Amino acid sequence: MRLVIDEPVEKMDGPYARRWWALLVLCLSLLIIVMANTALTVAAPDMTQDLGLTSADLQWVIDGYTVPYAALMLLLGAIGDKYSRRGALILGLVVFGGGAVAGSLVDSATGVIAARAVMGVGAAMIMPATLSLLAATFPRAERAKAIVMWTATAGLAIAAGPLVAGLLLESHGWASTFLINVPVAVVAIIGTLTLVPPSKAARHGSIDYVGGLLSVVWVGALIYMIIDGPHFGWGVGAISSAVIAAVALVLFIVWELRHPHPVLDVRRFLNRGFAGSNLAVALFFLAVFGAFYYLTQHLQFVLGYNPLETGVRMLPLAGAVFVGSALTGYLTPRIGMKITVTAGMVGGTAALALLTQIDSGSSYDAFLAPLMILGLAIGLALSPCTDAIMGAFPEAELGVGGAVNDTSIELGGSLGIAVLGSVLASTYSTNLSDAAAASDAKLPAGALETAQDSVGAGYAVAQGIGDQAKEVAGKAAQAGTPEQAAQLKGQAEQLADGARQMADSVGAAFSDSVAHTSLIGAVILGVGTVLVAVLLPRHRRGGAEAESAGSVEEAADRESASDSKADSKVASKAAADSVSAGDRD
Repeated sequence: MRLVIDEPVEKMDGPYARRWWALLVLCLSLLIIVMANTALTVAAPDMTQDLGLTSADLQWVIDGYTVPYAALMLLLGAIGDKYSRRGALILGLVVFGGGAVAGSLVDSATGVIAARAVMGVGAAMIMPATLSLLAATFPRAERAKAIVMWTATAGLAIAAGPLVAGLLLESHGWASTFLINVPVAVVAIIGTLTLVPPSKAARHGSIDYVGGLLSVVWVGALIYMIIDGPHFGWGVGAISSAVIAAVALVLFIVWELRHPHPVLDVRRFLNRGFAGSNLAVALFFLAVFGAFYYLTQHLQFVLGYNPLETGVRMLPLAGAVFVGSALTGYLTPRIGMKITVTAGMVGGTAALALLTQIDSGSSYDAFLAPLMILGLAIGLALSPCTDAIMGAFPEAELGVGGAVNDTSIELGGSLGIAVLGSVLASTYSTNLSDAAAASDAKLPAGALETAQDSVGAGYAVAQGIGDQAKEVAGKAAQAGTPEQAAQLKGQAEQLADGARQMADSVGAAFSDSVAHTSLIGAVILGVGTVLVAVLLPRHRRGGAEAESAGSVEEAADRESASDSKADSKVASKAAADSVSAGDRD
């Protein structure tokens, strides 16, 4: 047996024998690119302290990964289809690993942002390649089951990221959260070469580079606007990005409609099943990423858990994803995709609605049920949608299909963090200002404004005031006269009282902000649930969901078969005419 498998999957006589081992490699590749974001949310406080990051720096450390990741997927997916899907995966893992090494070595905000951007480029190659290789390797009858496992891996990565980061931060610095990706990427590269067969489109014309570049521009500009506007204000940068995104999107649609071989046939979005599936994926990740963004902060800052303890307390989400994935594999073939996806979205809405009950007195127990319901909902809804999206593309465009699915994920996730994060920040700032106005505590100049920046900054201000109280109390103990000692002791008590009130106000303000933001998220997801339920078609049998969703692959096969029959008839008629002509001669 050869160490490196070199027989293309398209040339194999039957299903690839080691396809489930290949799926394990694809899931491992998916795991690290999702964990690269979720792990950072736990490592961010240490990174901020070590590098002296501003809130703007930290935002771009997180989102420097997202912009190239989302913008490049469609074009890179098409290139992988034409030349080599496995090659795209391996190259992506190399680039991703290189960016991770660089991120662990730099010592400035600019360096970390640049390294994260390189990792985003690698992720843009990896993500669509995993789905396209999955679809090419597995026969249609098994593809839905394989996609269930792929989706469950994504859910596991969301919860496992904080856990792994917490374990590393117990005895290592934040750089270890970058370096952990390197050995995993190396194992994935070796596994890809030995277990994943090569694959590329059997018939693929020239790549529509103009359409691909327009997609890079409009998606990149849109993501930049989503990040920049809500967090840093609607200035020249955000408005310019909005205009560029709108113009590039219109040009992209016009170009793709006129091009004979577009990078993405935008007419697919006229299909209700395809459009509904993409909308469901985007809305779900809007809710999941947005909720994850503020829940990890609440667990760490308000409830006081360290990174490892925070990661452990997110595990019920991962377990529930696996349960939901198992349920969707059983239910979808029996009751249909429409009911399964709608039930999942209703569950997600219910989970966010439960989080509206959070207040300053809430313990971790109040988060347990919402986390489990949210995980269950992820497992129920996402696998059928991904299967339907991939089923809408012919064999020659599986990489593009994976890119469309993954772009919906990234757009939804970016919107979730931007929109819900913006609501959280503004509500927290207002709540803290109101609490300070109602309090009789005297705060140092500028303390309130600093505390309004974030919950972490708020607790840092409270701690700083407490440290000042201890310092003044120490001076009181060494005062030369009783009068001076009494005066200093009074100042120390006043500062200590201010520190306690600030800490209480920060916790209450943030908890109320979590409840308010969850309400907004529940409303958005609830409205989206109704839209998705209207869009998704009802089918008699769920076992053919992707086909029922308007599978272009089957249509292409039927067209090909029809063409073959027509060619055969023409050839037969020509032969008959030739014989007749010979008889007449």
